[in-house]
Amino acid sequence: MATFYKVSIQEVKQETAGAVSVLFNIPPHLKSEFNFTAGQYITIQQEIRGEEIRRAYSICSTPKSGEIRVAIKAVEKGVFSVYATSHFKVGDEIEISIPEGRFLLNPEANKNYIAFAAGSGITPILSMVTAVLESEPTSNFTLVYGNKTVADTIFYTQLNALKESFSGRFKLHYIFSREDVKNDLRGRIDGNVTNYFVKNMYKETTFDAAFLCGPEKMIQEVSKALKNNKIAKENIHFELFTVSVDEGAASAIKEGTTEIKVLLDDEETTFTMQQTDNILAASLRNDLDAPYSCQGGVCSSCLAKVTEGKAVMVKNSILTDSEVEEGLILTCQAYPTTSKITIDFDDV
Repeated sequence: MATFYKVSIQEVKQETAGAVSVLFNIPPHLKSEFNFTAGQYITIQQEIRGEEIRRAYSICSTPKSGEIRVAIKAVEKGVFSVYATSHFKVGDEIEISIPEGRFLLNPEANKNYIAFAAGSGITPILSMVTAVLESEPTSNFTLVYGNKTVADTIFYTQLNALKESFSGRFKLHYIFSREDVKNDLRGRIDGNVTNYFVKNMYKETTFDAAFLCGPEKMIQEVSKALKNNKIAKENIHFELFTVSVDEGAASAIKEGTTEIKVLLDDEETTFTMQQTDNILAASLRNDLDAPYSCQGGVCSSCLAKVTEGKAVMVKNSILTDSEVEEGLILTCQAYPTTSKITIDFDDV
């Protein structure tokens, strides 16, 4: 079961015309619950026009700060993001979950990190950059950050201040797709841009780990270029905005019914569902308080394990091949393909 805590909004800061950062007032008795690792996210739950909506947002503050702050960028037709950026105000009571997620950076000594971020993908990366600079004086961070224009660049002033304060250890490079800015690149982050930095500008540097956050195409192209430059796959970490559909998996979904047994919070529930329905949606309709957040296959809140039967996932950017082999699934993207299936939310 997803546990939410009611907290108040301490600050709403306008970062750009379409984005705000929101600082939550965490009561002293909940501080330990909200300890986190740089890169993690929280889930915010809010009733909007009579419907309960949840969305995951990465934390942009650092573990050392003791703050829980997220950035929210308004997305066209985004019910939650539009509401949050236009209605959230100081003093509002909001429900949030404890930090979670697998996109993590635990700073270590004598490491060289590089990150590529686009747009609001800077949110978890900012937490990582600041955590490294504050807590590991022998480690360095290089950041390549893409946006349309300077005005669209979230945390532009804050990043420049970090560059000035940690000039010997923090290398910051902007790239803009719709504006020419002196000393900055013009275009988008892709394989060529990645090669420019890794193969040329920093050819004498060995990067120990890379962190990528942005659109799927950017992630794919940057990952490929990094691998070609001998950065091992296991040292390339990423978080996507959205994930494309696996057409092969989608074609495996057929008309039919499945008897599903769900283990959740030490209770067992059995019901019948359509195989054209995803497991999370069916569970929620049957009044199960299954954990979830993004419902888009880009977080891991709805993680569960198949212990009997089979299911296919139409989207997956998070689970490794070995985890899938173990039976782990993202229930928001999983469809049963057998007449019976057992799902365990507790054994993950």
